[in-house]
Amino acid sequence: MTERTFPEGFVWGAATASYQIEGAVKAGGRGASIWDTFSHTAGKIVGGDTGDVATDHYHRVDEDSDLIASLGLNAYRFSIAWPRIQPDGTGPANAAGIAFYDRLVDNLLARGVAPAATLYHWDLPQALEDKGGWPERDTALRFAQYAALVHAALHDRVSMWSTLNEPWCSAFLGYASGVHAPGRQDPAASLAAAHHLMLGHGLATRAMRADARDGETFGITLNLSPVLVDNDSDRDAARVMDGLQNRIFLDPILRGGYAPDVIDVTQGITDWAFLHDGDEEIIGEPIDWLGVNYYSPMRVAADAESEGSPAYPGSAGVAILEPRGPLTDMQWEVYPQGIADLLTRLSAEYRVPLFITENGAAYPDVLRADGTVADAERVAYLEGHLSAVRDAIERGADVRGYFAWSLMDNFEWAHGFAKRFGIVYVDYETLERHPKDSARWYSRVAQTNRLP
Repeated sequence: MTERTFPEGFVWGAATASYQIEGAVKAGGRGASIWDTFSHTAGKIVGGDTGDVATDHYHRVDEDSDLIASLGLNAYRFSIAWPRIQPDGTGPANAAGIAFYDRLVDNLLARGVAPAATLYHWDLPQALEDKGGWPERDTALRFAQYAALVHAALHDRVSMWSTLNEPWCSAFLGYASGVHAPGRQDPAASLAAAHHLMLGHGLATRAMRADARDGETFGITLNLSPVLVDNDSDRDAARVMDGLQNRIFLDPILRGGYAPDVIDVTQGITDWAFLHDGDEEIIGEPIDWLGVNYYSPMRVAADAESEGSPAYPGSAGVAILEPRGPLTDMQWEVYPQGIADLLTRLSAEYRVPLFITENGAAYPDVLRADGTVADAERVAYLEGHLSAVRDAIERGADVRGYFAWSLMDNFEWAHGFAKRFGIVYVDYETLERHPKDSARWYSRVAQTNRLP
């Protein structure tokens, strides 16, 4: 590499998620998801927004495929809506649901863009939640069956598979703090959910590998954060939070078992009866790569009076500190050094190939009269983080690609349409797409394999 270039063959893409962009929630036999239910529950989403229409990607898939290709990206990461494939979470594949993803994949390949499929980005069929959701072991078994159906339909054309996106959010925001669907507040259930999500990952990976063709790769996508402290006396607090944010997933998936300290800090919440003999072997099914979603660091300090965060069962005695320095519109700290340190650590400690599967920032973008959007803050964010990724590669991190979050503005979960992460602006009145300055900047990076 020269000073500003990336390794030959580096993957450049953008990412989206099904519920955030597809809309058409009742089209083609799609069933209800937990996010349909949650977003229609009063008071859960800013502005009372829902994903009923979102950015209408379901009806604009040809236009959006052209958009991706026009940016010169060589890969596109998307997620598949489980309720489109199995409206109630069980049974044979819904032909209309498969047909939609057939069309998307064929569109991408025809335009020279590699499809990267994520099987689960939070839209659990509501019928399975009604039976207990992820805290129930049966949901992991159902997920493996669903994975096999999707894989059988698409694996002749899709080579890059991620089982889960950010199981931390699914488990702890969904079942502990309740700020995400399904909105439950049960710390013990959230720990069972985390375990069953990983069990589902392992079972799904085994099922897909059994029918894989040459060249297919399998991974999982985790949201990870470096945990920072100001004083050495806070190191124990940092280890607790590193365990509850990062190692609770990294160790079972990549080291074959839970770290004893993670189990210890949660013993007062659950007896871990959901962990059966043989589960850790299944969860540790080998993966070909790890997807890393990075947005900001976590800053903590020891505080004996703190009850901990509802999203981190077992975090009593630890205070999460306010972010510092420049902040995004989400009030997240802008800290590019964090992604370099994280990638270097992962390569050194876990020795697994890495993809940045999400990285980006929300800012209050304004569409100008000429259809352009000047988002210099986002350009600076992307350049800073990509420069840090490149530094990590020089330090030995095995990073093979980068997917910007997000391709376009969309339904930002509990924030509704109030936060814009896209490199493409979406006018929510007309649904017209307008590439921002960041899209043009990122397009140059992707096409030249270097920072301009």
